[in-house]
Amino acid sequence: MNSKISQYLTKHQPSTPCLIVDLDIVDHNYQQLSQTLPFADIYYAIKANPALPILKRLVAMNAFFDAASWEEVQLCLDAGAPPSHISFGNTVKKVSAIQAASQANVEMYVFDSIEEMQKIAKHAPGAKVYCRLTVDNLGADWPLSGKFGTTTEHAIELLLEAQKSGLNPYGVSFHVGSQQTDPKAYSLAIEKAALVFRALAEQNIHLQMINLGGGFPIHYREDIPKLNEFETEIQKSLHHHFNNNFPRIILEPGRAIVGNAGVISTEVILSSKRGKENGPRWVYLDIGRFGGLAETEGEAIRYQITTEYDGSDTDPVILAGPSCDGVDVLYQKSNYQLPLQLSAGDRVALLSTGAYVSTYCSTSFNGFPPLEEHYI
Repeated sequence: MNSKISQYLTKHQPSTPCLIVDLDIVDHNYQQLSQTLPFADIYYAIKANPALPILKRLVAMNAFFDAASWEEVQLCLDAGAPPSHISFGNTVKKVSAIQAASQANVEMYVFDSIEEMQKIAKHAPGAKVYCRLTVDNLGADWPLSGKFGTTTEHAIELLLEAQKSGLNPYGVSFHVGSQQTDPKAYSLAIEKAALVFRALAEQNIHLQMINLGGGFPIHYREDIPKLNEFETEIQKSLHHHFNNNFPRIILEPGRAIVGNAGVISTEVILSSKRGKENGPRWVYLDIGRFGGLAETEGEAIRYQITTEYDGSDTDPVILAGPSCDGVDVLYQKSNYQLPLQLSAGDRVALLSTGAYVSTYCSTSFNGFPPLEEHYI
Protein backbone atom coordinates (compact mmCIF):
# COMPACT_ATOMS: atom_id res chain seq x y z
CA MET A 1 0.00 0.00 0.00
CA ASN A 2 1.41 3.43 -0.86
CA SER A 3 2.19 5.84 1.95
CA LYS A 4 -0.40 8.44 0.92
CA ILE A 5 -3.30 5.99 1.23
CA SER A 6 -1.81 4.43 4.38
CA GLN A 7 -1.58 7.85 6.05
CA TYR A 8 -5.14 8.68 5.03
CA LEU A 9 -6.44 5.45 6.58
CA THR A 10 -4.48 6.03 9.78
CA LYS A 11 -5.65 9.62 10.13
CA HIS A 12 -9.32 9.27 9.16
CA GLN A 13 -10.15 5.62 9.94
CA PRO A 14 -13.05 5.63 7.44
CA SER A 15 -15.79 3.09 8.01
CA THR A 16 -15.51 -0.15 6.07
CA PRO A 17 -15.80 -1.32 3.44
CA CYS A 18 -14.36 1.66 1.61
CA LEU A 19 -12.33 2.41 -1.49
CA ILE A 20 -9.52 4.97 -1.35
CA VAL A 21 -8.08 6.17 -4.67
CA ASP A 22 -4.86 8.16 -5.02
CA LEU A 23 -5.44 10.60 -7.90
CA ASP A 24 -1.72 11.23 -8.27
CA ILE A 25 -1.29 7.59 -9.30
CA VAL A 26 -4.08 8.01 -11.88
CA ASP A 27 -2.12 10.98 -13.23
CA HIS A 28 1.13 8.98 -13.28
CA ASN A 29 -0.45 5.99 -15.04
CA TYR A 30 -1.98 8.16 -17.75
CA GLN A 31 1.32 9.95 -18.33
CA GLN A 32 3.23 6.66 -18.47
CA LEU A 33 0.85 5.24 -21.08
CA SER A 34 1.10 8.43 -23.14
CA GLN A 35 4.89 8.42 -23.00
CA THR A 36 5.37 4.70 -23.66
CA LEU A 37 2.83 4.63 -26.52
CA PRO A 38 3.15 8.18 -27.94
CA PHE A 39 1.69 7.16 -31.30
CA ALA A 40 -1.73 6.49 -29.75
CA ASP A 41 -4.58 8.62 -28.40
CA ILE A 42 -5.60 7.44 -24.92
CA TYR A 43 -9.36 7.03 -24.47
CA TYR A 44 -9.99 6.26 -20.79
CA ALA A 45 -12.57 3.44 -20.43
CA ILE A 46 -14.94 5.17 -18.03
CA LYS A 47 -16.61 1.93 -16.93
CA ALA A 48 -13.47 1.05 -14.94
CA ASN A 49 -14.24 3.88 -12.50
CA PRO A 50 -16.40 6.86 -13.53
CA ALA A 51 -15.82 8.98 -10.41
CA LEU A 52 -15.92 12.69 -11.15
CA PRO A 53 -12.54 13.44 -9.51
CA ILE A 54 -10.90 10.92 -11.87
CA LEU A 55 -12.65 12.33 -14.94
CA LYS A 56 -11.74 15.92 -14.02
CA ARG A 57 -8.10 14.95 -13.49
CA LEU A 58 -8.02 13.31 -16.95
CA VAL A 59 -9.85 16.20 -18.63
CA ALA A 60 -7.15 18.50 -17.27
CA MET A 61 -4.60 16.32 -19.10
CA ASN A 62 -6.57 16.60 -22.35
CA ALA A 63 -7.48 12.90 -22.33
CA PHE A 64 -10.09 11.22 -24.51
CA PHE A 65 -12.88 9.00 -23.18
CA ASP A 66 -14.59 5.73 -24.09
CA ALA A 67 -18.22 5.74 -22.93
CA ALA A 68 -20.52 2.73 -22.70
CA SER A 69 -23.82 4.58 -22.21
CA TRP A 70 -25.42 8.00 -22.56
CA GLU A 71 -25.03 8.36 -18.80
CA GLU A 72 -21.26 7.94 -19.14
CA VAL A 73 -21.22 10.42 -22.02
CA GLN A 74 -23.03 12.89 -19.75
CA LEU A 75 -20.50 12.30 -16.96
CA CYS A 76 -17.67 13.22 -19.35
CA LEU A 77 -19.45 16.35 -20.51
CA ASP A 78 -20.14 17.34 -16.90
CA ALA A 79 -16.43 16.91 -16.15
CA GLY A 80 -15.59 19.32 -18.96
CA ALA A 81 -14.63 16.95 -21.77
CA PRO A 82 -15.36 18.25 -25.28
CA PRO A 83 -17.77 16.04 -27.28
CA SER A 84 -15.05 15.45 -29.88
CA HIS A 85 -13.03 13.65 -27.19
CA ILE A 86 -15.74 11.07 -26.50
CA SER A 87 -16.29 7.76 -28.31
CA PHE A 88 -19.57 5.88 -27.81
CA GLY A 89 -17.92 2.49 -27.49
CA ASN A 90 -20.78 0.10 -26.76
CA THR A 91 -21.92 -2.07 -29.68
CA VAL A 92 -25.46 -2.17 -28.24
CA LYS A 93 -27.01 1.27 -27.69
CA LYS A 94 -30.57 2.41 -27.02
CA VAL A 95 -32.07 4.65 -29.68
CA SER A 96 -32.59 7.37 -27.08
CA ALA A 97 -28.90 7.14 -26.13
CA ILE A 98 -27.77 7.56 -29.75
CA GLN A 99 -30.11 10.50 -30.17
CA ALA A 100 -28.87 12.19 -27.00
CA ALA A 101 -25.21 11.65 -27.90
CA SER A 102 -25.75 12.98 -31.41
CA GLN A 103 -27.51 16.07 -30.06
CA ALA A 104 -24.54 16.58 -27.73
CA ASN A 105 -22.23 16.49 -30.82
CA VAL A 106 -20.53 13.17 -30.05
CA GLU A 107 -19.05 12.15 -33.39
CA MET A 108 -17.80 8.56 -33.08
CA TYR A 109 -19.81 5.34 -32.60
CA VAL A 110 -19.07 1.62 -32.70
CA PHE A 111 -21.20 -1.21 -34.12
CA ASP A 112 -20.85 -4.89 -34.99
CA SER A 113 -24.18 -5.65 -36.67
CA ILE A 114 -26.29 -4.30 -39.52
CA GLU A 115 -29.14 -3.49 -37.16
CA GLU A 116 -26.96 -1.35 -34.89
CA MET A 117 -25.43 0.42 -37.88
CA GLN A 118 -28.90 1.24 -39.20
CA LYS A 119 -29.85 2.74 -35.82
CA ILE A 120 -26.78 4.98 -35.94
CA ALA A 121 -27.45 6.01 -39.54
CA LYS A 122 -30.99 7.02 -38.64
CA HIS A 123 -30.34 8.79 -35.36
CA ALA A 124 -26.77 10.11 -35.78
CA PRO A 125 -26.57 10.73 -39.56
CA GLY A 126 -23.09 11.36 -40.93
CA ALA A 127 -21.35 10.05 -37.81
CA LYS A 128 -17.91 8.47 -37.83
CA VAL A 129 -18.39 4.75 -37.26
CA TYR A 130 -16.05 1.89 -36.59
CA CYS A 131 -16.75 -1.84 -36.60
CA ARG A 132 -15.66 -4.13 -33.80
CA LEU A 133 -13.91 -7.35 -34.74
CA THR A 134 -13.94 -10.60 -32.81
CA VAL A 135 -10.38 -11.55 -31.85
CA ASP A 136 -8.74 -14.23 -29.76
CA ASN A 137 -8.73 -13.49 -26.00
CA LEU A 138 -6.22 -16.19 -25.02
CA GLY A 139 -3.96 -14.84 -22.30
CA ALA A 140 -6.66 -12.64 -20.75
CA ASP A 141 -7.79 -13.21 -17.17
CA TRP A 142 -11.17 -11.59 -18.01
CA PRO A 143 -12.11 -12.56 -21.62
CA LEU A 144 -14.54 -10.42 -23.64
CA SER A 145 -14.71 -12.22 -26.97
CA GLY A 146 -18.07 -13.98 -26.75
CA LYS A 147 -20.49 -11.08 -26.53
CA PHE A 148 -18.95 -8.55 -28.90
CA GLY A 149 -17.50 -8.26 -32.38
CA THR A 150 -17.88 -9.83 -35.80
CA THR A 151 -15.76 -11.55 -38.44
CA THR A 152 -13.43 -9.69 -40.78
CA GLU A 153 -15.60 -10.70 -43.73
CA HIS A 154 -18.76 -9.37 -42.13
CA ALA A 155 -16.99 -6.20 -40.98
CA ILE A 156 -16.05 -5.44 -44.59
CA GLU A 157 -19.69 -5.83 -45.65
CA LEU A 158 -20.91 -3.69 -42.76
CA LEU A 159 -18.50 -0.84 -43.43
CA LEU A 160 -19.43 -0.83 -47.12
CA GLU A 161 -23.07 -0.64 -46.11
CA ALA A 162 -22.28 2.13 -43.62
CA GLN A 163 -20.98 4.33 -46.42
CA LYS A 164 -24.09 3.64 -48.50
CA SER A 165 -26.18 4.65 -45.48
CA GLY A 166 -24.57 8.07 -45.24
CA LEU A 167 -22.18 7.30 -42.41
CA ASN A 168 -18.43 7.88 -42.38
CA PRO A 169 -16.69 4.45 -42.24
CA TYR A 170 -13.85 5.54 -39.97
CA GLY A 171 -12.13 2.36 -38.81
CA VAL A 172 -12.20 -0.88 -36.87
CA SER A 173 -11.76 -1.88 -33.25
CA PHE A 174 -11.08 -4.98 -31.19
CA HIS A 175 -10.46 -5.97 -27.58
CA VAL A 176 -7.93 -8.64 -26.70
CA GLY A 177 -9.49 -9.22 -23.26
CA SER A 178 -9.09 -7.50 -19.92
CA GLN A 179 -5.91 -8.16 -17.91
CA GLN A 180 -4.24 -9.48 -21.04
CA THR A 181 -0.81 -10.93 -20.23
CA ASP A 182 0.35 -11.88 -23.74
CA PRO A 183 1.69 -8.93 -25.80
CA LYS A 184 1.38 -10.98 -28.99
CA ALA A 185 -2.41 -10.88 -28.65
CA TYR A 186 -2.31 -7.34 -30.05
CA SER A 187 -0.17 -8.40 -33.02
CA LEU A 188 -2.64 -11.10 -34.05
CA ALA A 189 -5.56 -8.68 -33.75
CA ILE A 190 -3.80 -5.95 -35.76
CA GLU A 191 -3.29 -8.50 -38.53
CA LYS A 192 -7.07 -8.98 -38.70
CA ALA A 193 -7.65 -5.23 -38.76
CA ALA A 194 -5.17 -4.84 -41.62
CA LEU A 195 -7.16 -7.35 -43.70
CA VAL A 196 -10.23 -5.12 -43.39
CA PHE A 197 -8.21 -2.02 -44.31
CA ARG A 198 -6.84 -3.62 -47.46
CA ALA A 199 -10.16 -5.05 -48.60
CA LEU A 200 -11.93 -1.71 -48.23
CA ALA A 201 -9.11 0.20 -49.92
CA GLU A 202 -9.76 -1.97 -52.97
CA GLN A 203 -13.34 -0.62 -52.83
CA ASN A 204 -11.96 2.95 -52.63
CA ILE A 205 -12.87 3.29 -48.94
CA HIS A 206 -9.85 4.37 -46.94
CA LEU A 207 -10.28 3.71 -43.24
CA GLN A 208 -8.46 6.10 -40.90
CA MET A 209 -8.40 4.50 -37.44
CA ILE A 210 -7.68 1.32 -35.51
CA ASN A 211 -8.99 1.13 -31.95
CA LEU A 212 -6.80 -1.38 -30.09
CA GLY A 213 -9.15 -1.42 -27.10
CA GLY A 214 -7.82 -1.88 -23.59
CA GLY A 215 -6.50 -4.96 -21.87
CA PHE A 216 -3.16 -3.76 -20.50
CA PRO A 217 -2.59 -5.67 -17.26
CA ILE A 218 -1.66 -4.43 -13.81
CA HIS A 219 0.17 -6.29 -11.06
CA TYR A 220 -2.00 -8.23 -8.63
CA ARG A 221 -0.20 -11.29 -7.24
CA GLU A 222 1.51 -12.69 -10.36
CA ASP A 223 4.22 -11.06 -12.46
CA ILE A 224 3.08 -9.43 -15.70
CA PRO A 225 4.89 -8.19 -18.83
CA LYS A 226 6.16 -4.61 -18.77
CA LEU A 227 4.28 -1.96 -20.72
CA ASN A 228 7.15 -1.49 -23.17
CA GLU A 229 6.85 -5.16 -24.16
CA PHE A 230 3.32 -4.42 -25.38
CA GLU A 231 4.56 -1.27 -27.12
CA THR A 232 7.23 -3.26 -28.95
CA GLU A 233 4.76 -5.87 -30.23
CA ILE A 234 2.19 -3.24 -31.27
CA GLN A 235 4.76 -1.09 -33.09
CA LYS A 236 6.27 -4.11 -34.85
CA SER A 237 2.88 -5.30 -36.05
CA LEU A 238 1.75 -1.85 -37.19
CA HIS A 239 4.93 -1.29 -39.18
CA HIS A 240 4.70 -4.76 -40.70
CA HIS A 241 1.12 -4.30 -41.93
CA PHE A 242 1.08 -0.55 -42.63
CA ASN A 243 4.77 0.29 -43.21
CA ASN A 244 5.40 3.82 -41.95
CA ASN A 245 1.95 5.04 -42.90
CA PHE A 246 -0.22 3.46 -40.25
CA PRO A 247 -3.56 5.02 -39.35
CA ARG A 248 -4.68 6.87 -36.26
CA ILE A 249 -4.30 4.54 -33.26
CA ILE A 250 -6.64 4.61 -30.28
CA LEU A 251 -6.24 2.81 -26.96
CA GLU A 252 -9.00 2.32 -24.38
CA PRO A 253 -7.27 1.48 -21.08
CA GLY A 254 -9.32 1.45 -17.90
CA ARG A 255 -7.69 -0.94 -15.45
CA ALA A 256 -4.22 0.27 -16.46
CA ILE A 257 -5.10 3.85 -15.49
CA VAL A 258 -7.01 3.42 -12.23
CA GLY A 259 -6.48 -0.16 -11.02
CA ASN A 260 -3.36 0.23 -8.91
CA ALA A 261 -4.49 3.67 -7.69
CA GLY A 262 -7.12 2.16 -5.39
CA VAL A 263 -7.12 0.24 -2.12
CA ILE A 264 -10.10 -1.33 -0.37
CA SER A 265 -10.10 -1.26 3.40
CA THR A 266 -12.33 -4.01 4.77
CA GLU A 267 -13.07 -5.49 8.18
CA VAL A 268 -12.85 -9.15 9.17
CA ILE A 269 -16.30 -10.28 10.35
CA LEU A 270 -15.30 -13.82 11.28
CA SER A 271 -12.23 -16.05 11.18
CA SER A 272 -13.05 -19.68 11.97
CA LYS A 273 -12.39 -23.30 11.02
CA ARG A 274 -16.09 -23.87 11.75
CA GLY A 275 -15.45 -26.99 13.83
CA LYS A 276 -13.15 -28.68 11.30
CA GLU A 277 -9.90 -29.41 13.11
CA ASN A 278 -7.84 -29.62 9.94
CA GLY A 279 -9.45 -26.59 8.35
CA PRO A 280 -9.47 -24.84 6.10
CA ARG A 281 -10.05 -21.61 7.97
CA TRP A 282 -12.81 -19.39 6.63
CA VAL A 283 -12.27 -15.64 6.72
CA TYR A 284 -15.38 -13.55 6.11
CA LEU A 285 -14.93 -9.91 5.07
CA ASP A 286 -17.47 -7.09 5.07
CA ILE A 287 -17.11 -6.85 1.29
CA GLY A 288 -17.75 -9.66 -1.17
CA ARG A 289 -18.77 -10.36 -4.72
CA PHE A 290 -21.97 -8.36 -4.33
CA GLY A 291 -20.15 -5.48 -2.65
CA GLY A 292 -17.94 -4.76 -5.66
CA LEU A 293 -15.58 -7.72 -5.99
CA ALA A 294 -17.39 -9.21 -8.98
CA GLU A 295 -14.13 -9.90 -10.78
CA THR A 296 -13.33 -12.62 -8.25
CA GLU A 297 -15.88 -14.75 -10.13
CA GLY A 298 -14.03 -17.86 -11.20
CA GLU A 299 -11.14 -16.43 -9.14
CA ALA A 300 -10.16 -14.58 -12.31
CA ILE A 301 -8.73 -11.47 -10.67
CA ARG A 302 -6.66 -12.31 -7.62
CA TYR A 303 -6.09 -9.26 -5.42
CA GLN A 304 -3.10 -8.94 -3.15
CA ILE A 305 -4.13 -8.77 0.52
CA THR A 306 -2.18 -7.15 3.34
CA THR A 307 -2.80 -7.11 7.10
CA GLU A 308 -1.23 -5.57 10.19
CA TYR A 309 0.14 -9.03 11.07
CA ASP A 310 2.08 -9.60 7.85
CA GLY A 311 5.28 -11.50 8.56
CA SER A 312 3.75 -13.67 11.28
CA ASP A 313 2.66 -17.33 10.97
CA THR A 314 -0.06 -18.05 8.42
CA ASP A 315 -2.29 -20.88 7.29
CA PRO A 316 -4.48 -21.53 4.23
CA VAL A 317 -7.81 -19.70 4.14
CA ILE A 318 -10.99 -19.52 2.13
CA LEU A 319 -12.10 -15.92 1.70
CA ALA A 320 -15.80 -15.07 1.56
CA GLY A 321 -18.08 -12.06 1.59
CA PRO A 322 -20.74 -11.13 4.16
CA SER A 323 -23.97 -11.91 2.33
CA CYS A 324 -26.39 -14.81 2.81
CA ASP A 325 -25.65 -16.15 -0.65
CA GLY A 326 -23.72 -19.35 -1.21
CA VAL A 327 -21.84 -18.00 -4.23
CA ASP A 328 -20.43 -15.08 -2.24
CA VAL A 329 -17.06 -16.81 -1.97
CA LEU A 330 -14.03 -14.90 -3.23
CA TYR A 331 -11.13 -17.36 -3.15
CA GLN A 332 -11.20 -21.09 -2.47
CA LYS A 333 -8.68 -22.47 -4.96
CA SER A 334 -6.08 -19.71 -5.31
CA ASN A 335 -3.90 -20.63 -2.33
CA TYR A 336 -4.42 -17.61 -0.12
CA GLN A 337 -2.72 -17.69 3.27
CA LEU A 338 -3.39 -15.15 6.02
CA PRO A 339 -1.94 -14.62 9.51
CA LEU A 340 -3.22 -16.89 12.26
CA GLN A 341 -3.67 -13.83 14.49
CA LEU A 342 -6.28 -12.35 12.17
CA SER A 343 -9.64 -12.13 13.92
CA ALA A 344 -12.98 -10.33 13.93
CA GLY A 345 -12.65 -6.55 13.93
CA ASP A 346 -9.23 -6.47 12.26
CA ARG A 347 -8.89 -4.42 9.09
CA VAL A 348 -7.24 -5.79 5.97
CA ALA A 349 -6.41 -4.11 2.68
CA LEU A 350 -7.10 -5.35 -0.84
CA LEU A 351 -4.59 -3.72 -3.17
CA SER A 352 -5.06 -2.56 -6.77
CA THR A 353 -8.83 -2.30 -6.46
CA GLY A 354 -9.31 1.05 -8.19
CA ALA A 355 -10.92 -0.51 -11.28
CA TYR A 356 -14.18 -2.42 -11.68
CA VAL A 357 -15.13 -2.34 -8.00
CA SER A 358 -17.09 0.78 -7.11
CA THR A 359 -19.52 0.40 -10.03
CA TYR A 360 -19.98 -3.35 -9.59
CA CYS A 361 -21.27 -3.08 -6.03
CA SER A 362 -24.98 -3.62 -5.40
CA THR A 363 -27.01 -0.84 -3.84
CA SER A 364 -28.44 -2.83 -0.93
CA PHE A 365 -28.21 -6.60 -1.38
CA ASN A 366 -28.98 -8.09 2.06
CA GLY A 367 -29.35 -4.48 3.20
CA PHE A 368 -25.61 -3.73 2.90
CA PRO A 369 -25.01 -0.21 1.53
CA PRO A 370 -22.50 0.43 -1.28
CA LEU A 371 -18.92 0.87 -0.18
CA GLU A 372 -17.82 4.42 0.57
CA GLU A 373 -15.42 6.09 -1.88
CA HIS A 374 -12.61 8.49 -1.03
CA TYR A 375 -10.54 10.28 -3.71
CA ILE A 376 -7.40 11.91 -2.40
